[in-house]
Amino acid sequence: HLFSVVYLSASVAHIEANPDAKRLYDDLLSNYNRLIRPVVNNTETLTVWLGLKLSQLIEVSLRNQVMTTNLWVKQKWFDYKLRWDPEEYGGVEMLYVPSEQIWLPDIVLYNNWDGNYEVTLMTKATLKYTGEVFWEPPAIYKSSCEMNVEYFPYDEQTCLMKFGSWTYNGAQVELRHLDQIPGSNLVQIGIDLSEFYLSVEWDILEVPASRNEEYYPCCPEPFSDITFKLTMRRKTLFYTVNLIIPCVGITFLTVLVFYLPSDSGEKVTLCISILVSLTVFFLLLAEIIPPTSLAVPLLGKYLLFTMILVSLSVWTTVCVLNVWYRSTSTHKMSPFVRRLFLEIMPKILMMRRAKYTLPDYDDSTPSNGYTNEIEMSVSDFPGEFKEGGDSFDNIGVNLSHGSVEAENVIPKQLSPEVLSAIQAVRFIAQHIKDADKDNEVFPS
Repeated sequence: HLFSVVYLSASVAHIEANPDAKRLYDDLLSNYNRLIRPVVNNTETLTVWLGLKLSQLIEVSLRNQVMTTNLWVKQKWFDYKLRWDPEEYGGVEMLYVPSEQIWLPDIVLYNNWDGNYEVTLMTKATLKYTGEVFWEPPAIYKSSCEMNVEYFPYDEQTCLMKFGSWTYNGAQVELRHLDQIPGSNLVQIGIDLSEFYLSVEWDILEVPASRNEEYYPCCPEPFSDITFKLTMRRKTLFYTVNLIIPCVGITFLTVLVFYLPSDSGEKVTLCISILVSLTVFFLLLAEIIPPTSLAVPLLGKYLLFTMILVSLSVWTTVCVLNVWYRSTSTHKMSPFVRRLFLEIMPKILMMRRAKYTLPDYDDSTPSNGYTNEIEMSVSDFPGEFKEGGDSFDNIGVNLSHGSVEAENVIPKQLSPEVLSAIQAVRFIAQHIKDADKDNEVFPS
C-alpha cells in the first residue's frame, strides 16, 4: 500500500507539473477515431514514409532458409487531426502518446516465415505540432530467404524483406522510403547500420532498397511496397578450420595406403577408416545444407569425388593383396598377365628388364649347421646310366665346388630333364643359404 501511495503521489505531481501537455492530450484524443484514415478527402492519398534500422543479424539458417533480424521499423506520416498551436499549450511542440490510441498504417512483412506479420511491441508514438507522426517500434522478423549453397562455405547470400500495407491499396496509402529522392525509386543505402552489432558469421556488403507497385488478383488498384535487399558474405574461418582442412588432410592419407607394405595386413583397414571418416564429414555437411537445394555445394562434390577415389583405392588394394598372397601351388600366371607386366608395362614406364642369371653356388658351410653339399653316387642315377661304369667311376659330384666346376663334373650322358632338376636343386640350396645368412644373429 505504501508503494501505491508513493506512485500515485508521483503521478499526480507529474500531471500537475505538465497541465498544458495533459490538456493537449485530452483535446487531441477526446474525439479522435483511430479506425479512420487521417485524410481530409476520402479520395486523397496518404503518404507513409518507411525505413529500417538494423540492430542485429540474429541468424541465417541455411537448412530452413530463414533470416532472423532485429529491426527498428521507422514510420512517418501526416495526420491533420493531430495538429495544434504550441502557443495555446504553453509552448509544447511534441507529445508522446500510446500508439494504440491513434491511427497506424498496417505495414507488414509480406515474406514472413513464422506468421508474425506485424510489430508485437506497441511503443509510444511521437506527435509533432505540425501533424507529423513518428513511430519506431522494434521487431524481430523471420523472413523467408532463398539460399544458394553452390559455393558453400565461400558463399554470398541475398535476402529480401518486402514491406507493404496489408489493407490499403496504392491509391489510399502510398509507401515511400525515408531517404527516397523525388523521381527515383531506388535507394542505395536503404537500411540504417549506424547501431548494427557486427555479426560473428556474416559481413554485410549491400543494403539497397527499392519502391515497387504490384497488382494482385483481389483488387484492380496497385499495391505499393518497399523491398529491402540485404547482401551478406559468410566468414569462412570456422568452416575452413573445422571442415575443409580435416577433409583435405584425411584425403591425402589415401596415398599412404599404397606405401604401406602388403605384409603388414593393415592396408584394407586404413582404406576403410579413411572412407568412414569422409562419410562422417559428408553427413555433417548434409545437416547444414537444405534438403531442397537445387545446387550441390562444391564441398559436397569434393567429398563425393574423394569417397569414389577412396573406394577405388579399396578395390585396388584388395586386388593387390589377392595377387600378393598367391602361390604357384594354387594359381598359375596367365600368358596375358605375364606379357602385360614383363613386356608391355616396362616399355610404358621406360624400365629396362634385367636378365636373370643363376647365382654362383657357395660351398661354404653356414654356422647354423646346415650343409649345401649335394653328393650324387651311381646309385642315385637311373639304371641305364649305371652300365657305363667309366662315366661314374670315382665320380663324386659335389655341387659345392662352384657353378663352373660342378657343370664340368656332371656326366654328359645325363638327359636334359636331369640337368634341369640338378640346376633347380642348386637354386633352392642357394636360396636357403641366403635366407640363413639374412636370419643369422651376430654376437654383439
